[in-house]
Amino acid sequence: MRFPLPHAARRARRTSAGEGYDRRPVAEEQTATRDHGPLARAPSAGLVLGAIASVQFGAALATTLFDRVGPGGAVFLRLTSAAIILLALWRPRLRGRGRRELRLAAVFGLVLAAMNLSFYEAIQRIPLGIAVAVEFVGPLAVAIVGSRRRLDLLWVLLAAVGIIALTRGAAGSLSGLGLALALAAGGLWGTYILLNARLGLAFEGSTGLALAMCVAAVASVPVGIADGAGELLAPESLALGTAVGVLSSAIPYSFEMEALRRIAAPVFGVLMSLEPAVAALAGWVVLGQGLSARSLLGIALVSAASIGASQASVRAAVALQ
Repeated sequence: MRFPLPHAARRARRTSAGEGYDRRPVAEEQTATRDHGPLARAPSAGLVLGAIASVQFGAALATTLFDRVGPGGAVFLRLTSAAIILLALWRPRLRGRGRRELRLAAVFGLVLAAMNLSFYEAIQRIPLGIAVAVEFVGPLAVAIVGSRRRLDLLWVLLAAVGIIALTRGAAGSLSGLGLALALAAGGLWGTYILLNARLGLAFEGSTGLALAMCVAAVASVPVGIADGAGELLAPESLALGTAVGVLSSAIPYSFEMEALRRIAAPVFGVLMSLEPAVAALAGWVVLGQGLSARSLLGIALVSAASIGASQASVRAAVALQ
């Protein structure tokens, strides 16, 4: 589950939302900052793949927290640690902000909390790779909705076949509730993508995200206490929760922000479509979650649909400019 990037970098990531955008790397406008920092010389593709691996292995690590604090407790620890990191980095101020901007940040924070809770509840019940593949239906729908291109129907069909293969690929052992929660997380992810663009226009950098993350952390308090109770403050829980927050937020956020200064947006879209496969790998390595050949085929089909939809939305957006 991913967090949005600053508005400057988002120009190169609008593939998911199907918005028009500039094909040039953002680096052309940020040459003063491109050559500074420890990540400046790292390959762009390597940074994106590192971000994907960090997010998915962070999700796998979060699953190991469930026996101790439950999904709600894991969400609370992740969001709280992410909020602290973002507050330290961006130091947002409420003074001078209008009600509409603050309302937008609050709504975005609630969506973040619900999205993460739905996803964590899903991966408690179904394998991580399957959950991420099913969840991709949300961004895929945002990319394709409103399209009049017949070719886009192919991506819808590929995704549908992939979902069918996933839901029937484990001999009927998959939890129906887990699948429903993954779909709900996907729908919330689609909403998050649409709100993301508005948040970037209303706030500088990631100040809006920092405020939204605080709202998300506060919103997760009831479920965190209900699931985790006293275990939330146990040293091991705090350490694992912080690690999840760093892996799922701080590292991928930094890697993607640097990569998007230099990488072409279509390449970024293709690389991001590898996320379900990396999730399956993380589930296997960390959690021992083996998948059937049919499930792996389903993940491949969903990833192919995501690649096709992202590239089609790029071409359509550029044609309109």
